[in-house]
Amino acid sequence: MSRQVILLVEDNPNDEELTIRAFRKNHIGNEIVVAHNGAEALDYLFKTGDYAGQNPDDLPQLVILDLKLPKVSGLEVLKQVRDNEKTCFLPVVILTSSLEEKDIVEGYRLGTNAYVRKPVDFVEFIDAVKQLGLFWLLLNQPCLVRVKAP
Repeated sequence: MSRQVILLVEDNPNDEELTIRAFRKNHIGNEIVVAHNGAEALDYLFKTGDYAGQNPDDLPQLVILDLKLPKVSGLEVLKQVRDNEKTCFLPVVILTSSLEEKDIVEGYRLGTNAYVRKPVDFVEFIDAVKQLGLFWLLLNQPCLVRVKAP
């Protein structure tokens, strides 16, 4: 049985802590792996860099992706996830403070499953993360097809 992991891609320590607290407060007990920049997220997903040697089939159940990231942008991470046969069906939710129309359009063009603006209010933020967790981890039926690398 594979681990039930959430990959949180977030460079802001306060937003990272809030998101993890929100999951815990709402009894979402999945393991949370945090990538602090886009390059680290790609290493985790494709088992390169610090994650080389790990099982390449060990993918997260959900990716929560910020857009404004150091090293590799969130949109570039999303593009690489969707361009790879092994990860193309992974649920990816953009959770960002950006309401720029170009970011929303590009996020959906590249294949995000959802685009959620981070609420500024703490209670609203907790509720938004709760709703994300309930839907994507409990209600959503993921695509279980995994394409094997040649």
